[in-house]
Amino acid sequence: MANVIEGNAVVGQSGGPTVVINQSLVGVIEEAKKAGAIQKILGARHGVTGMRKSDFVDLRSIADDELEKIANTPAAALGSTRDKPDEAYCQEVFKVFAANNVRYFFYIGGNDSADTARIIYEIANKQGHDLRVFHIPKTIDNDLRTTDHCPGYGSAARFVASAIMGDDRDNASLPGVKIDIIMGRNAGWLTAASALARQDSEDGPHLIYMPERPVSQDQFCADVKAVYDRLGRCVVAASEGIMDVDGKLWAEKVMTGGEVDAHGNKQLSGSGALGDALAQIVKTRVGVKRVRSDTFGYLQRSFAGYASPVDAKEARTAGRKAVQYAMAGQVSGSPCMRRRTGGKYGVSFFRAKLTDVARLTKNVPDEFIADNGHDVTPAFLEYLRPLVGKLPVLGKIR
Repeated sequence: MANVIEGNAVVGQSGGPTVVINQSLVGVIEEAKKAGAIQKILGARHGVTGMRKSDFVDLRSIADDELEKIANTPAAALGSTRDKPDEAYCQEVFKVFAANNVRYFFYIGGNDSADTARIIYEIANKQGHDLRVFHIPKTIDNDLRTTDHCPGYGSAARFVASAIMGDDRDNASLPGVKIDIIMGRNAGWLTAASALARQDSEDGPHLIYMPERPVSQDQFCADVKAVYDRLGRCVVAASEGIMDVDGKLWAEKVMTGGEVDAHGNKQLSGSGALGDALAQIVKTRVGVKRVRSDTFGYLQRSFAGYASPVDAKEARTAGRKAVQYAMAGQVSGSPCMRRRTGGKYGVSFFRAKLTDVARLTKNVPDEFIADNGHDVTPAFLEYLRPLVGKLPVLGKIR
């Protein structure tokens, strides 16, 4: 193999966990075990937080049967982190790498993780330290650029669609207005997936609100009233990042206090405040007595036993591909997917540049959003269905 260097490898996980993030981890371990040039396979506990402290665990010693259990376990087996490293922080990580003869770095995460990988790679270059650095895509938000879709999204979308499907039947049993808040601060991919819950024209979600299409409280209430007047009930799927027409988050307007995350953003998940506020708005302004809300929160990303088979397979492959690229002499990048055109669903992997993935966000495109601003198009459903897999088929008494 050309340009292969001997040394140790570090693998870490970062950001919000997914149901299939450990598939990528195991893919890295399996492929790294085959590589004669990789000596120790070091797992960093809690991502860059552990790297900076030299908090590593030996991954090569884990038995194959245990690895398979880990692959099918949701959330980050090594622990994750919300640290957003700057160059000074990454300098500390690099010093640990240099001291431990680390020549391969694999980081599983979203666009901020890709940026961390980029910074560390550039530091190594300046120091003349031969280091292969690969980011492995992961996010339920599906908002990474370059790749057709992200490992983690299909499984979370499957959960959302199934949860809304059951919630719609609950709402039909005891009619009223039901508002479900779904993850997605800047992009509405996961909320849009709720549309797969419908089996006929009367099924919810009847309204889908994504950050890409701002909506005023007046319009929101008018939309709910129109559905309620027509059907006697209404199921709403709304992104936690739903925007008002003035460009401000509804959450910022209706939620008081609350935590701020490592990026300076108001913490949206983990609280039912937004859903409760929207429910109160509907009660007051639309005049519906029975209004309920749920915040799906962290269940969306770590629901055991409900991974999409396609998602699990692709996540595992992404981990393997990162190691394969490194062994083939590539020095950095991110394994991304390109969907095959025509015929049966399938993807091919290609190596994207770290700079094409880092920090950037991919929003739901216009062609996937209905003209009314609160629904999706058939093109989106066609895009999504292969990623989710088989969903339940429910019956009705007419």
